[in-house]
Amino acid sequence: MENKVQDVITDFGNEWKKFDQSQLSNHELELISNEYFKIFPWQLLSDNSQGFDLGCGSGRWAKIVAPKVGHLHCIDPSNAIEVAKKNLNIFSNCSFHQRGVDDIPFDENSMDFAYSLGVLHHIPDTAVGIKSCVSKLKKGAPFLVYLYYSFDNQPTWFRAIWRISDIFRRLISVMPFFLKFFFSQIIAVFIYYPLAKLSRFYEILGGNVHSFPLSSYRFKSFYTMQTDALDRFGTRLEHRYSKVKIKKMMEDAGLSNIVFSDTIPFWVAVGIKK
Repeated sequence: MENKVQDVITDFGNEWKKFDQSQLSNHELELISNEYFKIFPWQLLSDNSQGFDLGCGSGRWAKIVAPKVGHLHCIDPSNAIEVAKKNLNIFSNCSFHQRGVDDIPFDENSMDFAYSLGVLHHIPDTAVGIKSCVSKLKKGAPFLVYLYYSFDNQPTWFRAIWRISDIFRRLISVMPFFLKFFFSQIIAVFIYYPLAKLSRFYEILGGNVHSFPLSSYRFKSFYTMQTDALDRFGTRLEHRYSKVKIKKMMEDAGLSNIVFSDTIPFWVAVGIKK
């Protein structure tokens, strides 16, 4: 069976056309990208390194990575690849492939690095997806991945709140896109924004916001909240994994020296191909 769901691919294509990240400031892009890439071993790469961004979407991460490497292959199965082309047209070292994780267009053991952020939990078999990415890497090459966490570092009440929110995701995600967009933006206005600002206020008062819902948005723009609300509630398929499970999938794919980020977003991890 193909490791993809066409409706999910179409939904993400629509999302990145709607939120093409044109309103995301360079400062905020740097802030967000550092949350993901701060554990990435840039020292293992050279100016000639060649790698790929699996599930590049609008190309926002590629915009950060492209200036640091020799060549970056941007891969996405949806028509968001056209958005990425537009956003990255200032770079001469990017190429674009409208492909999925099943048909990454490179020889095995040929790439110097790869990353896939917020993508592989939206396919039917995440473990097989990780193996597909790692198979393209040379020995000693790093692979950075971000997968939704199963709240294994959060209290029971936090997981209960998520279960309630997931009921709404399941209802909204199967609606036509214009309704997904409408309801996700209502959620951004009345849930994301107030809770983000409330967590910032609580932090100023000296509170610990680690388990405060949506506290990760307290320094982010409303545009990012709008984007992520659609991303979260418009998705028909998502898996969530514990830190232990992610490490096991990475090890099974042939990665070692696995390191996890200890801050939001959870879980971001990097491993080196054996």
